[in-house]
Amino acid sequence: MAYIEAAFEDGDPALITHALGDVARSIGMTAVAKEAGVTREALYKALSEKGDPRLSTLLGVTKALGLQLEVKPIGPGSLRA
Repeated sequence: MAYIEAAFEDGDPALITHALGDVARSIGMTAVAKEAGVTREALYKALSEKGDPRLSTLLGVTKALGLQLEVKPIGPGSLRA
């Protein structure tokens, strides 16, 4: 899962979507879609090159892959920290 972690660290939404799609396909899109609570077709569309998954789909897929998203401050001095 270092691949997905690196994609999230990069922060590029297209790269994150691509990485999630790669891992989901390696496991099996049907199984991941079922666990994520979406249809296989919807998952293929969301994780396609032009896909833009909804937050609920993103959370479902990460959970299906055995991952948990974590929110933490960017760093000291950040306006958002």
